[in-house]
Amino acid sequence: MSASGGTKAIVAALGANLAIAAAKFVAFAFSGSSSMLAEGVHSLADSGNQGLLLLGGKKAKRAATAEHPFGYGRERYIYGFLVSIVLFTIGGVFALYEGYEKIHAPHPLEDWYWPIGVLIFAVIAEGFSFRTAIKESNELRGKQTWTQFVRRAKAPELPVVLLEDFGALVGLVLALGGVGLTIATGDGIWDGIGTMCIGALLVLIALVLAAETKSLLLGEAAGPEQVAKIREAVVDGDVVTGVIHMRTLHLGPEELLVAAKIAVRHDDTATQVARAIDAAEARIRAAVPIARVIYLEPDIYNEAVAAAGADPSKTPGEN
Repeated sequence: MSASGGTKAIVAALGANLAIAAAKFVAFAFSGSSSMLAEGVHSLADSGNQGLLLLGGKKAKRAATAEHPFGYGRERYIYGFLVSIVLFTIGGVFALYEGYEKIHAPHPLEDWYWPIGVLIFAVIAEGFSFRTAIKESNELRGKQTWTQFVRRAKAPELPVVLLEDFGALVGLVLALGGVGLTIATGDGIWDGIGTMCIGALLVLIALVLAAETKSLLLGEAAGPEQVAKIREAVVDGDVVTGVIHMRTLHLGPEELLVAAKIAVRHDDTATQVARAIDAAEARIRAAVPIARVIYLEPDIYNEAVAAAGADPSKTPGEN
């Protein structure tokens, strides 16, 4: 996996979640807190999610084959989508069910200091993981807001880890609130309410992740800045006089397909056009290094046809 895949953030999150999950289950065993059980399952699910992300990154490295000529880069999107399903079912739905049961059959906490101590430890560990994810994300985020980064990132790993860690920290605060109110009032219903809130939060995060990774699976184009660079790189002002139309598609987080119909003069020779296409491909790769698969089709630019506009009954880009 490339550096942009956020391997360091994934490994940091995996280590933190395994330690936190073990501590939460111990706290549940001693205290009977449903918040602790829900949080333990949440951390266990997060650990599995990080394992899925690492597996997806490994599978995506496989070389292209005759059956899959564009390679396996989208494996990372598939495993990112699986993460959202795991988080929704094992994390969110389980917590909602456990909270519902606790509200209908509340009981006071035993050995309350166990959940309090574990939650404080978990906040520290999750904070370290979240800090690592933020640091790696800032190297790629540029001037984008955090919302824009999560929505526009082509590599799914960092947005997934960011949202998981953010959700975990908010969930820990909710768990602390539920446990604290249960201790203060002696009424176990607050523990159940805290658990329900954790479940709702996880379901919301899972739905956001599912929507973003679904978009990547369907196939997203290059960003506006990359498209502008490619258009500028194609035209040399000599043989290639313009771009008639262009399509881009991410084959993976670090692999872009570019297909364009370029305008050439009617009196250019085949040799001139072929050399111009080779030069344009080199300029595109220099401007946007992830543009690894490039198809350029020469055509004679017709101003009358261009002025008439596209025919909506035809395939996009078809003359």
